[in-house]
Amino acid sequence: MECANRQLLAFGGSAIEQLPIADADISLYQQVDLGQSYDDLLHELINDTVWRQEEITLYGKTHWQPRLTAWYGGKDLNYCYSGISMQPRPWSQTLLKLKARIESLVAQGFNSVLLNYYRDHRDGMGMHSDDESELGRRPVIASLSLGEERTLLLRHKYRKELVTFKLPLPSGSLLVMKGDTQRFWKHGIMKQKQRCGPRVNLTFRTIIEKQ
Repeated sequence: MECANRQLLAFGGSAIEQLPIADADISLYQQVDLGQSYDDLLHELINDTVWRQEEITLYGKTHWQPRLTAWYGGKDLNYCYSGISMQPRPWSQTLLKLKARIESLVAQGFNSVLLNYYRDHRDGMGMHSDDESELGRRPVIASLSLGEERTLLLRHKYRKELVTFKLPLPSGSLLVMKGDTQRFWKHGIMKQKQRCGPRVNLTFRTIIEKQ
């Protein structure tokens, strides 16, 4: 799918693209002001985050997940996906500042963040939807990219006539997925042959707390 029909809007000094994707509500902030340089933030997050590498089982075989992850948020906001259970670490000051800036931009509150660290071209994330029950029926997910530009693939779950949407995510960009996006679409970051540097992706989200 080509990107020629994207609608450009202006908001708070940032350009926003409303992506023309059926059965989805997705917007892309081209570059957001984070209060310090993107490179400084990238290196700080790489060095200061408590990273984990999880094991996943696919087709009866166990593999190491091809990236590092970390889960931060409020107390008892556990998150489970693909058979992996994550307990939150307390917010750092850097993550709290980033959360406040993202919340101000998208007019949405978040109580947790999943960080993914793609160390080089050999790291990636398979096609999936963020449709776990603890995220609710129509979750709002704000995805901040820092570091090397990688391409996000978006593929409809049911409508085979819709081609895969390829979306480059440069450093400092913010992708916001909401509405029925997770219900109808999968997304992922593929490994690539071309060498590249590190990338950190922060996906701010809201876990529905059990009553």
